[in-house]
Amino acid sequence: MKFSYKILFCTIIVMAAAFGFSGYFFVDFVFRTSLEREVSLAMDESSILQFAFETAALNVPSQYDILPDRTVEQIGSRLESSRQEGGRLLRLSDENRQILFESSGYTKDVTLLTSIEEGSRTWQVIPLEGRYYVQTGSCIYTLDRVLYLETMHDVTTVFEERALGFAVYRRVTVTILIISSVLMSVLSFWLTRPIRLLTRATRKMAEGEYGYRARQISNDELGQLTRDYNKMAAALEENIHKLENEIQSREEFIAAFAHELKTPLTAIIGYADLLRSRKLNEEKQFVSASYIYSEGKRLEAMSFRLLDIIVTKKEEIQLQQVSVEDIFTYLESMFAENGYLIRVQYEPGTVNAEVNLIKSVLLNLVDNACKASEPGSVIEINGYYDEEGYRFEVRDYGEGIPEEELERITEAFYMVDKSRSRSRNGAGLGLALCVEILRLHGSSLEIESALGEGTRMSFILG
Repeated sequence: MKFSYKILFCTIIVMAAAFGFSGYFFVDFVFRTSLEREVSLAMDESSILQFAFETAALNVPSQYDILPDRTVEQIGSRLESSRQEGGRLLRLSDENRQILFESSGYTKDVTLLTSIEEGSRTWQVIPLEGRYYVQTGSCIYTLDRVLYLETMHDVTTVFEERALGFAVYRRVTVTILIISSVLMSVLSFWLTRPIRLLTRATRKMAEGEYGYRARQISNDELGQLTRDYNKMAAALEENIHKLENEIQSREEFIAAFAHELKTPLTAIIGYADLLRSRKLNEEKQFVSASYIYSEGKRLEAMSFRLLDIIVTKKEEIQLQQVSVEDIFTYLESMFAENGYLIRVQYEPGTVNAEVNLIKSVLLNLVDNACKASEPGSVIEINGYYDEEGYRFEVRDYGEGIPEEELERITEAFYMVDKSRSRSRNGAGLGLALCVEILRLHGSSLEIESALGEGTRMSFILG
């Protein structure tokens, strides 16, 4: 028998269950419609109260330039008691969202009050002591004051009607399911055997047995599905390792981004601590604050740019002509007092780059050079033109990198000396991020090193 015939029999049974679902959606639709109507009424009532308040405020004696809080309370009390069927629930707050008048029994929750914006109206449904209310919020502008008006409109009846509708829906659905389950129990075992075999194959693959294949037991549509599934499994087995590597690379790059936040945050915290712990003259205070501001702005710009690169997988960035003098001046200021002898030499010129990302590359390279050297050692930062373009170079005379490690040094999380790197807050992520940034600039990181002689890292920009 073809699978289409099987589907026909199943559809007849499923229609019974569909009747129950349709009842649910019908009850829910009626509930939402009723609730929207009550919300509309609550908003209309709020508008009326707002108008009534503004009208009452206009009748305040003219000697008041600004509406007094006491008058606000009096107007609120009159508005509360003006409804014939027993009063309203409302709350009035001042410009600072401090409550001036509140009806007895009004909710103590101020979530809606804090979310009201000038020129806007908002609402929410809240439960209170076993009942439900539509709470509205709006602004009142009167006598040079901005006040906040909140009201509560009882909609418990709407929720009670929904509960009654669901109760009827459940009784009808249970009756239909009891009848249909008898038939479905017989049909499902017969119909779903191929599906169970496919499920078993899927579970095996989820457990890592990528060579497992589903057994085909029919020649109908489910048989065709089994054949297609096995073809898909073969393709999946072939590509699964590539996918795992891609996911791992993405996770490592995100981790590298988190590592990159360290340098500007260190500068911000350092200068902030200097302002906090020492009494500085006005000039030093201004310099420290300027560093905090510039590093914060750089951190913000870099974060947005790197997140854009990570999330959207862009293969290009916005490049601009940048003066190398600005870059090297920035590096001199960042490493001026770090315990190392920083020597900066460069030829004037311009490069085509995204300046914040290139600063991040150089900061990482200098930071790595410091970690590989003893305090007081010389760190050279050079910039000059060669045949290929403008070369940035960072050189240290520290412990160097073994030749067999050079090919892996730019891998994320890889550290030549793990104990030394960790003792200096290293995570093996800086160079991985540098390589990615330089790739976006059409460049690459060149590394030359020898044990006991130091390391030279450089790259070229056009």
